[in-house]
Amino acid sequence: MPPRIVGRSIIDESVWLSYDTCPLMAPPQADLPRIHRYLRRRTPALVQLLRYLVELESPSHDKAAVDRLGRVLAREWQRRGARVRLFPCADHGDVLRAELSFRQQTRGQLLVLGHLDTVYDRGVLRRMPFHTRGAHAYGPGTFDMKGGIVIGLAAVEALQAFGLAPARKVVFLYSSDEEIGSAASEVFITREARHSQAVLVLEPAAGPRGALKTARKGVAEYELVVHGRAAHAGLDPEKGVSATLELAYQIPRIVALAKPMRGVSVNIGRVEGGTRTNVVAAQARASIDLRAYRLADLDRLERRLYAFRPLLAGARLEWRCLGKRPPLERTAGVVRLFREAQQVANALGFRLEETAVGGGSDGNLTAALGIPTLDGLGAVGAHAHSPCEYALIRSLAQRAALLVGLLLRL
Repeated sequence: MPPRIVGRSIIDESVWLSYDTCPLMAPPQADLPRIHRYLRRRTPALVQLLRYLVELESPSHDKAAVDRLGRVLAREWQRRGARVRLFPCADHGDVLRAELSFRQQTRGQLLVLGHLDTVYDRGVLRRMPFHTRGAHAYGPGTFDMKGGIVIGLAAVEALQAFGLAPARKVVFLYSSDEEIGSAASEVFITREARHSQAVLVLEPAAGPRGALKTARKGVAEYELVVHGRAAHAGLDPEKGVSATLELAYQIPRIVALAKPMRGVSVNIGRVEGGTRTNVVAAQARASIDLRAYRLADLDRLERRLYAFRPLLAGARLEWRCLGKRPPLERTAGVVRLFREAQQVANALGFRLEETAVGGGSDGNLTAALGIPTLDGLGAVGAHAHSPCEYALIRSLAQRAALLVGLLLRL
């Protein structure tokens, strides 16, 4: 029985289908090239949807804006037959969960991760509006990661259009504060991951050839606060202990912990201290970004920091951990997922590569639980978080077809 159209989405051409009236069954082998051709024909509608989502600005710190996008996306998933729930967060946007259950499925679930927030302030559209030029779609969040949101919706639309059903339940979970560390969303991500056999992350692909991310660095953010003693710089400087001088001594020691050949990096971000030029500084501080591909290396870095002692008599060092995200390590489970993705790509007629990147994502959180996690399944493009950010238009259909194949194979 062909699926029955029961409504239309915010994009006129994009139908949504009823699971109640449309029994779905996975054939032994899906015709992935045919699915890809279908999605390519849908590209104008996908670009229209991308424009709509980009123009719903959603800065991480703007709860009202993120919640507005979340409500719109919730309606889109409901129109595709999903069971939708919004988890309220007091100080950040609400977290969105959309569950798709298929008939004749086995036990277990697949988790697909995305995020609602962007790094751009509200109003940035006035100076970098959404527009297309040639093969590119430009605008704030096109690449990171509203293109990924479109890809997820398009993949499910294709499953429905072809009457295909993954063997497992599929849950799409959208965090609301990924760009600022997922402090509010982490509990929902880890809870869902513990019920999942694999996690697919719709973060942007890496590089112009759309490589998947099979390793990501873990990140630990610290603040070093140096306590000294104030004194008059002219009358009795010997009675003071300069916190700024102590910090200046400590910074080279901290930076020396970096081991580039092992993928261990250390960055001193913000530095500040003192009050006036004629006062010996009583306090100074620096923010520090630590990154490593292995959790053991990250833990070792942190132990070394805590072992540091002041070099000036009377100074005191205080370390404050501002946040920590474990690495996504390239485990055997991650490699197996990547090999599955390669098989799908081969069936679609393109080559898929893997890479390791320095930035973290919500996939780091699920990988740390031991759940096989594959990242970078979102749009192909470049210049994330910049005025030149873009997504390749053709990648929307290609990556949606890739996601369809993965959901069916897993």
